[in-house]
Amino acid sequence: MPKVLVPLAQGCEELEAVTIIDLLRRAKIDVTTAGLDKQTVIASRGVKIIPDTDLDSALKQEYDMIVLPGGLPGADHLDNDPRIRALLKKMASKHKYTAAICAAPKALANAGVLDGKTATSYPGFLDDMNLPNTKITNEAVVIDGKVITSRGPGTAMDFALTLIEILLGKQNRDEVETGLVRN
Repeated sequence: MPKVLVPLAQGCEELEAVTIIDLLRRAKIDVTTAGLDKQTVIASRGVKIIPDTDLDSALKQEYDMIVLPGGLPGADHLDNDPRIRALLKKMASKHKYTAAICAAPKALANAGVLDGKTATSYPGFLDDMNLPNTKITNEAVVIDGKVITSRGPGTAMDFALTLIEILLGKQNRDEVETGLVRN
């Protein structure tokens, strides 16, 4: 069973965070949510989220994937946390999956994970960073090797379903998607 870490920062985008956590857990993926501290996370629109654990405790385990929800100021908190940056670099060096949505791909960029990659983000976030070695697109979800990025709240479901497909295959993605009654 794949293990996924979803760090939750104060001011994260709740729709993205909850969609990612919910859909991955529907697929029976082992998801650990970790707050940057031991506090209840207050998301960008005031929704309170209680993480499974704090980041220091979560970092005692190994993961197959790390997924960063966006939102502001949540993405800034993730980007500025040295533990997150170190983990992103470590995951990339071990050829493990790193994923981010909305404003959070900037944390991937600042950790060097997007060098030589194609990526997307919420409009303007990557565009304004002067990333000459990164091709920036406006696609809903972009997969480039072990790096997966997505645009924002409206693409969160497609993003999470893509993560399921990457970790468990198309059949598992299809089973989860069927239960969502999307079409």
